[in-house]
Amino acid sequence: MWAQVVWGTRPVLLIAFGVGLGATGVAVLIGVAAAYLGGAWDSVLNVITDVLLVIPLFPLLIVIGSYLHGAGTGVMIAVITLTGWSYTARQLRAQALSLRGRDFLEAARVRGERGLYVIAVEIIPTMTSLIVASFLTNALYAVLFSSGLQFIGLGDPSVVSWGTMLYWAENNEAFQVAPLWIIAPGLCIVALGAAFALINYAFDEIGNPALRPLLRRAGRPASRRIAGTARRADAQPAS
Repeated sequence: MWAQVVWGTRPVLLIAFGVGLGATGVAVLIGVAAAYLGGAWDSVLNVITDVLLVIPLFPLLIVIGSYLHGAGTGVMIAVITLTGWSYTARQLRAQALSLRGRDFLEAARVRGERGLYVIAVEIIPTMTSLIVASFLTNALYAVLFSSGLQFIGLGDPSVVSWGTMLYWAENNEAFQVAPLWIIAPGLCIVALGAAFALINYAFDEIGNPALRPLLRRAGRPASRRIAGTARRADAQPAS
């Protein structure tokens, strides 16, 4: 059983990183381009994003999966990528809008730089922490959505993954006979999701400027804080 759990890790990680890269890439292109270009481009891209945002994602994946019954890993990556980029695009658009009026972008426009250069060289590098956090979020949801679709029988049952292990365990009533067949892949899904979430929180703390002073103060040794307080007290004039 444990050999199947280890072997089933490969398609899960392929889906996680494939969807994470694909959905984040589409979101960066659409969100940042809509914020920078503005006008009709922003309106059209916003309409497309809003349509996908108001549609519940998992029921939409169930409907699509019912037409693509027995979808393999590649099809699963493509379907989740094409339907799961809208929330990330909205986040990146909001961040890009806050940067659009900055001085370094105005300087790039004055130099006569093209829009593609400004987006790729000036805007996107300043959003690295948010892009990495978005990648980890998309990877986390990809694991949950793909495992859920495979569990209800909308994946390829011949592919060994954690979701298909749960599917076969549920069909063979393994909870009464061998409950470890259900517990082991379920714990792996929870552990991988928790790992992605913790890494996401770590990048949020690193990339959020509002948290940096708190982190620096919390990271200073207690002896240094005490010594600094003593120096400030000695520097005060005696009354």
